[in-house]
Amino acid sequence: MTSSLQAVPINLKDANEFVLTYHRHNKPVQGCKFCIGCSDGDQLIGVVIVGRPISRHKEDGFTAEVTRCCIVDSAPKGTNSFLYASAWRAWRAMGGRKIISYTLQSESGSSLRGAGWKILHEVEINKHKGWLTRPGREFQSASIEPKFCWIMEKKI
Repeated sequence: MTSSLQAVPINLKDANEFVLTYHRHNKPVQGCKFCIGCSDGDQLIGVVIVGRPISRHKEDGFTAEVTRCCIVDSAPKGTNSFLYASAWRAWRAMGGRKIISYTLQSESGSSLRGAGWKILHEVEINKHKGWLTRPGREFQSASIEPKFCWIMEKKI
């Protein structure tokens, strides 16, 4: 039941602390366009972090990417969908036309489907280890698992 959920402002520092504490497999992000928190009463129970697309091929000025969506284990059903929908509404209000996100193929994707998102394509594992060829980057196990790219688009 999501009737008591509220979107709340949150900065990147606090959103990253939340991700560090509660995310199952990803680490905090370096930057963002905006973040949205989700509260159930006075308790922060989730965050969504939205930034530029990680893939330079998707960077067109009108596309954003949900780089992290994270909730506490005890969050009510539908909290992730609430955060994805809130991110889309905020991006659309800023003039955005598309928003994308990636999930591991081992994850159900039900929260994205619940918010109206569609699978855009499958993402193959990068066999060239491009992620690890750049100085200062740490290995993340999620970077070597197959993923789905999801999209929400403005209807024209």
